[in-house]
Amino acid sequence: MRNLLEFLAKYNHWFVFIILEVIGLVLLFQYNNYQGSVWFSSANVVSGKLYGWSSEAAAFFSLRGVNEELTRRNLYLEQQVRILSDSLVKMGRDSVALSQSQLSVLKQYRLIPAKVVSNTVNKADNFITIDKGAADGVHKDMGVACGSGVVGIVYMVSTHYSVVIPVLSLQSNIGCAIQGRGYFGVLHWAGGAVDMAYVDDIPRHAHFKLYEKVVTSGYSSIFPPGILVGTIKHVYNSADGLSYRLKVQLSTDFGKLRDVCVIDNAPMEERLQLLRAAQDSLTSKQQ
Repeated sequence: MRNLLEFLAKYNHWFVFIILEVIGLVLLFQYNNYQGSVWFSSANVVSGKLYGWSSEAAAFFSLRGVNEELTRRNLYLEQQVRILSDSLVKMGRDSVALSQSQLSVLKQYRLIPAKVVSNTVNKADNFITIDKGAADGVHKDMGVACGSGVVGIVYMVSTHYSVVIPVLSLQSNIGCAIQGRGYFGVLHWAGGAVDMAYVDDIPRHAHFKLYEKVVTSGYSSIFPPGILVGTIKHVYNSADGLSYRLKVQLSTDFGKLRDVCVIDNAPMEERLQLLRAAQDSLTSKQQ
């Protein structure tokens, strides 16, 4: 306290000067119209700049949320495009009612946005790590997609992180179908090029064309139907000659992967569990 009093006593003339200056400026701007208008204009300019900088900073720090929302919207729009395409193909049915019913099913899926924190593309068994885990509702065998298409399947989960087996892994097998055709097979990667994979077990009687889209089939509890996988680039005969093998250019650029969504496909999983229970019941009755 003594040091403070000594400091004030030593520099009291400066404090008196500052107080008098402040009083003088207040009287000047308050009782003179011209000076008051100049002060008001200058204050508005300064406050406007400060608000502008604050707005730009807030916009910058909100970019992560914007990216997550865009990823969710891209997945939703992909589903809408698939529904409209299917409606046009099935001309004998009421396309409006079909679209509305399928969109109502789509709304049941919960999308969990996540960031890719590590990713490899140059190995036989690549892995992706994302920043969402059990605390966020992620669990093993959930599907993962991004705005441009399928990414992979959740393999391991911790509290705040998850490891994903991507399409670019020799261990990956994802059920998919030719869009609008209904023929389905299994997608897998054979190594090598990171933008190409293969779909096996397409039946020989299937009718389709090059450059048609390949999407998820929805015949599992992992992915809902219609998420884009890629485009047919070439057709081969299978080794046994009983089916086709499709070379597919993947729609997802794994080298630039940043924002993804984990798909909580609870409605499909519930239906499959009910189907398994019914099959088990029939089997037990037959025995």
